[in-house]
Amino acid sequence: MFVSAPDAPPTAASAAPLWPYQARYRRTAQALAEELFGALDEALRPVVVLLGLPADPARPARCLEPDACTLPADRFAGAVARGQDIQYASQWAYTDRDDLSPAILRRRQEGRGLRGAVQEILDELDAEAPHRHFAGWPVLINECYVVTVLRLQRKALGAHPSLRPDRYYTDGRPLPASLVLAALYRFNEEGVKTLSEPEPGAGVVSRPREAEELLRAAGRAFLDAPAQALGLDPAGAQLFATCNTISSLRYEGAEGVGRLLLARRHHPNVEEVFALTCPTPLTDYRAVRKLLEMTTPDVHLLADGANVYALGRQVGAYDTAREDLFTVNFITHYAWELQHGPHLLLRAHYGLPGLPRNRLNRASFRRDLKRAFGLTDAEKVERLWDVVLEASHQKHGTLLVITTEALAEADRLKLQCTLIEPVPLTPLITRLVTAIDGAVLLDPEGYCYSIGVILDGTASGRGDGSRGARYNSAMRYVESSRYPCLAIVVSEDGLVNVLTKDNLQAR
Repeated sequence: MFVSAPDAPPTAASAAPLWPYQARYRRTAQALAEELFGALDEALRPVVVLLGLPADPARPARCLEPDACTLPADRFAGAVARGQDIQYASQWAYTDRDDLSPAILRRRQEGRGLRGAVQEILDELDAEAPHRHFAGWPVLINECYVVTVLRLQRKALGAHPSLRPDRYYTDGRPLPASLVLAALYRFNEEGVKTLSEPEPGAGVVSRPREAEELLRAAGRAFLDAPAQALGLDPAGAQLFATCNTISSLRYEGAEGVGRLLLARRHHPNVEEVFALTCPTPLTDYRAVRKLLEMTTPDVHLLADGANVYALGRQVGAYDTAREDLFTVNFITHYAWELQHGPHLLLRAHYGLPGLPRNRLNRASFRRDLKRAFGLTDAEKVERLWDVVLEASHQKHGTLLVITTEALAEADRLKLQCTLIEPVPLTPLITRLVTAIDGAVLLDPEGYCYSIGVILDGTASGRGDGSRGARYNSAMRYVESSRYPCLAIVVSEDGLVNVLTKDNLQAR
């Protein structure tokens, strides 16, 4: 159920809502979409729109919410009739479900047809647009089909790799080809649940962790696609939960780091170094974690999705069009990635899935230096780049702060840091000074003045609860600094964030 807030008095544009809680439903759906898709990629910029399609074709279609709706309602005038055409021309799904009545089966088929018709129109409208609209499942309210439409930015969607979109569950539902699509399907399901209530949108139950719950459900659903590619029943594979559990375990105090290749036995691009007489079930988590200790950078665990059957390596040129060889990289404690070919599809940290982001981008870092300090000298830029690159390899994460007043800041914070004689950072020195907790303070010339710095800063209420203390302390420091400042936050899972006043204000 979406989180609900009290309704505001209707405006002139919304004086005749289809049902009493129409505006409330749209607002809470919008809030959930922003939280859910913002956690994946802020550039997706979701917008929720409600379409009303009367069951009586003589009545006009209309855009219900928001008041400033950008979809032309007249384009959907024939959607209900077109939906019936699709319904009768399509093969019926769910025919093997003995637990569903004929009336429920008919409603589901009607819904599939109408949603398909609405999506056809949306695709035509979006042909040259910088965004894409996705139609949700229609729900009949007061003799009118209500369709929750979600708009996402096309460029952001295309920035993340996905699998091919031609895999389906046995009941005809599509398997999500990417984490974003999996989140979209979960969002649509929440909309249907809420609209199907006796008083849609009237609920006042607050669920502050709702977006995280949907995100975890999306992660579970997305891992169903690799499971089916390996010949498994997606409903019973539970690959997402399995990888989370294995990554959370330690062996004799050590965190799990290594690689698991998911492929059927005798795959042409997998070579066995030695096989297990009795394959180990992936659900025997501690046994798999123990086996992971034997892996090296070029020898990995081999599993068919159900059992670990050998240790081996990938060989030859894998044809990614096959989509039957996947890699799970266990990065650090409770952090892992799903990879297909050269592309990272998902990164999970403490059980929460997310989209992989660039660990470091040289061009972006160069632009940040120029904006923050006006620094364009190629030699100085390269020197700082070498420092940041070395810091990004720090196993337990670290924090670098570059500021024009590094000397003065080192003196101000001298009671909460270790002062050192100013020294130009080299990769070797960087490796040494980032091995301890706290920030490393340096100037744009690359000179370091203090290490192990406990940063201060004024709390602005704009922290990120999904990130740790290192990230949030860096955010507070950069936002409240009186001097030009740039912070590089290296997380334990290898993610690197560059924080400046400009990019923080743009969020």
